[in-house]
Amino acid sequence: MLKMKSKNILADIKSKSLKETKTEINEILNKLEQNDTNLSESTEDYQKLIQLNNHIDDLFKKKFKEISLIGKEKKNDKK
Repeated sequence: MLKMKSKNILADIKSKSLKETKTEINEILNKLEQNDTNLSESTEDYQKLIQLNNHIDDLFKKKFKEISLIGKEKKNDKK
């Protein structure tokens, strides 16, 4: 399985919010579940799902860092 790094995520995906990304993932999954696509389309959709998933992962990592910094700042303020 290919593991794409965040630098390989397409710009149009990087600009999406978490909600937009989740919506697009659900649309692709619904399309794949209907079995109305050919193998080529399914492969393209799967690759896009991987990129969308990596984008969500990056968003969560960024938010985690922000929360961690806020927690450290509050801890330092109490001292």
